[in-house]
Amino acid sequence: MNWEELCEKAAKELEGEPKLIRLPSRGKAVFVGDTHGDLDATKKVLRRYLKPSYRIVFLGDYVDRGEQSEENLQLLLETKLKHPEDITLLAGNHEGFVVRKFYPANYWESLPEGQREMLGRLFSTFPLAATSSNGLLALHGALPELGSLEEINQLKPGDDQWERMIWGDFVERNGEFLGEWGGRSQWGGQYFKRMMERYELALLIRSHQPDAPPRMFNKSCITIFTSHAYLSSRTIASVDLEKERLDSKDVALERI
Repeated sequence: MNWEELCEKAAKELEGEPKLIRLPSRGKAVFVGDTHGDLDATKKVLRRYLKPSYRIVFLGDYVDRGEQSEENLQLLLETKLKHPEDITLLAGNHEGFVVRKFYPANYWESLPEGQREMLGRLFSTFPLAATSSNGLLALHGALPELGSLEEINQLKPGDDQWERMIWGDFVERNGEFLGEWGGRSQWGGQYFKRMMERYELALLIRSHQPDAPPRMFNKSCITIFTSHAYLSSRTIASVDLEKERLDSKDVALERI
């Protein structure tokens, strides 16, 4: 299967998924932060966790920074097609280059215009978040401000809340909106608490910020990063989907 055929088949598969993925109430979920062209990280995760009773959720940012962006993306798409119920590929800000350009973007800048457009169409089909019945939400950036989580299903690339979900940062300080830094919105503890209560959530698992503390806001906000493009250590998180209600002690962080 050539590259165009792979992207076309993957887009058709992903178009059938909602923007808000509902995780099953059985087995375990493994969450993978930004891989950024770190093919070795993706291979290790798949070898360890692509097996019965596990659901793997990748939190976005598959390209740029690292040296094997296309190979990393190709492996993820091929695996998604082979195991559509076992793999979830969420969108990150580095999948949104066609909608909102950013720099540096070494992978995107290496592509001819036609291939950029093809990947832009593919990435527009990626879901934005995954949630579970025991109080967990996973996404790339920051929590959106919506009436309910179900409204995520109506978001389109470029929407304000779409940008917040894939570009937003959390900072462990009091307050709501804390301003902009490097083109990214910054959100504080009061905003986090208000949105978590609105959605009746216990835990948020996210990626996007390699410099963020692994646990913030009374340990209910977990930030992971799974690429050597930024950090020497690569971290994933796992939870038991069968527990009635999760809390911070139920998130196991592991280096790979």
